[in-house]
Amino acid sequence: MYLLIPAAGSGKRMGASRNKLLLPLFGKPIIAWTLLAAKAAPSIHWIGIVAQPEEWQDFRDIAAGLGMGRTVRLIPGGKTRQESVYNGLQELPAVAERVLIHDGARCLATPELFDRCSEALLHCAGLIAAIPVKDTIKIVAPGTKIIQSTPDRSQLWAAQTPQGFDVETLKRCHETGREMGWEVTDDAALFEHCGLAVRIVQGEETNLKVTTPVDLAIAEFILRDRQKSANS
Repeated sequence: MYLLIPAAGSGKRMGASRNKLLLPLFGKPIIAWTLLAAKAAPSIHWIGIVAQPEEWQDFRDIAAGLGMGRTVRLIPGGKTRQESVYNGLQELPAVAERVLIHDGARCLATPELFDRCSEALLHCAGLIAAIPVKDTIKIVAPGTKIIQSTPDRSQLWAAQTPQGFDVETLKRCHETGREMGWEVTDDAALFEHCGLAVRIVQGEETNLKVTTPVDLAIAEFILRDRQKSANS
């Protein structure tokens, strides 16, 4: 399986002056935990990190220090996640038929989740990891803070990554999105806009996206707990 890791974002919501994925988390940069999970997943044999060129050396040094044991390629990032994934798709080896896309900030994903998505992708053209929503969700009118409706929670799932796709189909969806001017926050939305089916694969409760200092504290707690369990 081929894996693309969008890693070109800034640290604005984290209150950081640099890429948040280079910030420390429980003794390692955030991105290191993402790479360690990919390293431990038998299905993953090629990794593309999509990042701004001025940060490439940092990512190279981190990957080298982890002894990844497989190809890790640096790919120029775009101004948006959508552009970064588009760039990553263009740099996939010509033999790549399927690809997983995983946000670098979801550093608590397990190797088992990567492998579960890889296996499921053998039987469909598009999928996302997701978990059922626990909270009651309200649809609110923009700018008014007035509730418009309450959707049925049983039909709501919180999207995560990895997201996996047939490479050629996803490339076509990205090209269509560029032509139509679509702006999306994940690749599944491009599939949806093109009328293509996207399957749900059971995600993980701990597979949070580290975006704010609070997320960072929660992630450290989870990693400490995992270490304690591994040593017990």
